[in-house]
Amino acid sequence: MESTRQLKISRLIQKELGDYFLREGKSLFMGAMITVTKVYVTKDLAIARIYLSLFATPDKQQLFEHIQTLNREIRHHLAERVRKQIRIIPELHFYMDDSLDYIDHIDELLNK
Repeated sequence: MESTRQLKISRLIQKELGDYFLREGKSLFMGAMITVTKVYVTKDLAIARIYLSLFATPDKQQLFEHIQTLNREIRHHLAERVRKQIRIIPELHFYMDDSLDYIDHIDELLNK
């Protein structure tokens, strides 16, 4: 069960990273659409697990690896945006959210 503080920080990180990926999508991420689907923060607020959905890209794995290489820059940008609300910026761990791919697969199987 997540505490109220964890939920607030999760929502804040999700909003700020969503804005960042929206603004920087064309220049840094080859025009791909990146959506932050869920953010989980650990109890000690040291690690944020960020789940991303990737659209409009031919190679999702390559884009995901590119995002991971930019982890420090993304965290720095996040720190600039939320430094008044959060004392310590959590370490960012990115994961691919494949739930939409799974839904499409199930839908395809049902249509057959």
